[in-house]
Amino acid sequence: MASAPVTVTITGAGGQIGYALLFRIAAGDMLGPECPVRLRLLEIPQGMRAAEGAALELQDCAFPLLSAVELSDDARVAFDGCEVGLLVGARPRGPGMERADLLQANAGIFGPQGVAIAASAAPGVRAVVVGNPANTNALIAAAAASADVPADRFSALTRLDHNRAVGQLAAELDVAPGDIAGVAIWGNHSASQFPDVSHATVVRDGDRMPVTEALAARLGGAAAATAWLDDVFIPRVARRGAEIIEVRGSSSVASAANAAIEHVRSERLGTADGWTSAAVLSRGEYGVPEGLVCSFPVVSDGTGYRIVEGLDLDARARGRIDASVVELAAERDAVRSLGAV
Repeated sequence: MASAPVTVTITGAGGQIGYALLFRIAAGDMLGPECPVRLRLLEIPQGMRAAEGAALELQDCAFPLLSAVELSDDARVAFDGCEVGLLVGARPRGPGMERADLLQANAGIFGPQGVAIAASAAPGVRAVVVGNPANTNALIAAAAASADVPADRFSALTRLDHNRAVGQLAAELDVAPGDIAGVAIWGNHSASQFPDVSHATVVRDGDRMPVTEALAARLGGAAAATAWLDDVFIPRVARRGAEIIEVRGSSSVASAANAAIEHVRSERLGTADGWTSAAVLSRGEYGVPEGLVCSFPVVSDGTGYRIVEGLDLDARARGRIDASVVELAAERDAVRSLGAV
């Protein structure tokens, strides 16, 4: 076991996703079974009682890896020594709220958190934004911290979209999710995202083959496979969150927490032979404007995510990616007009 615990800060820790995260992190699901953790829970004053209750439950679990649980409504205190930040708490879109209003409200949350991370966090801190609009919230936090923390230390969660895409393909092809590799999510964590299977493969009868070929064989030809991808698969992955709200009456919780855990685990422990998806800072890869936080296929050797380069994109993929990037640029311009980036 490591001699010193890793300090993990979770914002919005009294909320549902925070609650779903805490116990799995304390059990070692995120950083591994040999890594002790110190949890710092950040909440607004109104949410402190819920966070206190979660802390009591964590104590009652007696997790061997959990060295301490500390609560605060002060971001600088909560991020003190932070090595891993999960920025979950965000302002949800309320009735009658325009997107510009939502961006402004979240700028007031993620800007100060970026400042606190710069002031208090450990030198090697990495933070993933879970709270929506996640890509632009990550951009805001990175801009606020930029004097002291490299912007590429901030990322946004599209692992949930990645997992949703894999799950939909596995169900359609009647295989286990682990048999599918090479799915990629491009663009924004919004309805404009592009779940891409053009480089994906699947194991069938012991052999690995392109997903597009497997779909064509199952659905009656390439045209039918393309129609299913465009008319069923892509819209369902992009709108899965709304579907879950309609069915269960509230937004994704356990699946979002699971994706956040997997995002951090892959970033810190590595992605082995394959790639996953994450929204990271663009340096101009694939024509995405430099400085946007955009989802790409990524790999990690344990030192942070790196964009997979050199993938061929056909006109269909290029058009969908460009449309999502236009949305990201519009969000960046909107928060820039607010002085948030």
